[in-house]
Amino acid sequence: MQISAAQLANHLQRGLKSLYTLHGDEPLLQQEALDTLRAHARSQGFGERSSHTVSGAHFDWSAVLAAGGSMSLFADKQIIEIRIPSGKPGKDGSVALQQLAAAAQGNEEVLTIVLLPRLDKATKTGAWFAALESFGITLEVQPVERSTLPQWIAQRLGAFGLKVEAGEPGQRSLQFFADRVEGNLLAAHQEIQKLALLFPAEQGSLLSFEQIESAVLNVARYDVFKLSESVLAGNPERVQRMLDGLQAEGEAEVLVHYTLAEDIRALKRVKDAMAQGRPLPMALRENRIWGNKERLFERVLPRLSAAALAELLQSAHLVDGIVKGLKQPDWPAGGWQALHRLALQLCALCAAQPAPKPRPR
Repeated sequence: MQISAAQLANHLQRGLKSLYTLHGDEPLLQQEALDTLRAHARSQGFGERSSHTVSGAHFDWSAVLAAGGSMSLFADKQIIEIRIPSGKPGKDGSVALQQLAAAAQGNEEVLTIVLLPRLDKATKTGAWFAALESFGITLEVQPVERSTLPQWIAQRLGAFGLKVEAGEPGQRSLQFFADRVEGNLLAAHQEIQKLALLFPAEQGSLLSFEQIESAVLNVARYDVFKLSESVLAGNPERVQRMLDGLQAEGEAEVLVHYTLAEDIRALKRVKDAMAQGRPLPMALRENRIWGNKERLFERVLPRLSAAALAELLQSAHLVDGIVKGLKQPDWPAGGWQALHRLALQLCALCAAQPAPKPRPR
């Protein structure tokens, strides 16, 4: 059975199950879900806890399998936590997890919690994950998207009795806060705690932009996939900020270039397919464009001509050489400067208004 993090509290009110699987790549939200499970379990008499971290293919699963059966007649109920940082339990682990999942049925003395990173589609269809899902509760920790991050910050501030100013000034404060902590919810939580210490709620005043600006550090963390979405969304300010952040974090220039170039190639493939008579949904499906990127492609493709995409493809080819140390006429010599130019070139086209359709005569 699958539930969301928001459903966990209500789920626990109906009773604690014996097997939970938490997976996702938001450490703060996963830890909070784990803390909620632990606290509820302690209130139900689970006084002992053991933790096992699966490291490498030669991990000894026998200790984990034995843990649930090692209780004496007078022992407390126990929590067994199994962390699999790689998300790959291996062949022995797959068998062991299926055994643990089956053994959890009806066992009210042991609570088993499996902790996993974000999983791909292939992993979710594996026999071991299917067993965890079938015999227990799975909770996927969803990331907080950039568009909803200001609201998330406002809710977290509210939990400490803090509020921003009303109207546009408050929205500006939340947007500034979101820009500084994007992609790093743990840091966002820490910055909110800092604000609660600096400006206690009992003072009764609203947080101003200046107070937030002076207190909140720039702790944003970006990844190339979010960069891709920002470029396609036509947001040049955010694109420049993300490129600066990726450079500061030491991201490889070739990886950033690959991501941008792959988007350009995919846009051209879909555009070419449409020119050959393929309907847009079919062309996107054939080129494996799904999810949020599918919606972005649907929005930007009417804005991009075949000639513009051919020019972008040539630019991507030139930048490929620059990030590998070659010099190109009329282009910046530095890889990051060239990546900025390529990204903003695509971004500007994605932000442009679509060409008007000719009127029928």
